Amino acid sequence: MEKLVSINEGKEVDFKTDENGVIRCRGRVCVPDVPELKKMILEEGHRSGLSIHPGVTKMYQDLKKLFWWS
Repeated sequence: MEKLVSINEGKEVDFKTDENGVIRCRGRVCVPDVPELKKMILEEGHRSGLSIHPGVTKMYQDLKKLFWWS
């Protein structure tokens, strides 16, 4: 909550709140430190029809570009 106040006051340079209220760090979605939420996001990516071979780190790199893990 303190981070959100700092963002709204303009004290956080790298963090912004978009028009939907989503917090982003340099354009990437910020995911709260909630293990269940992180697991759900990663599992959804692996279950998608665009999933790739498990031994490849490309999916991790793609997710890393989209999400900032707090």
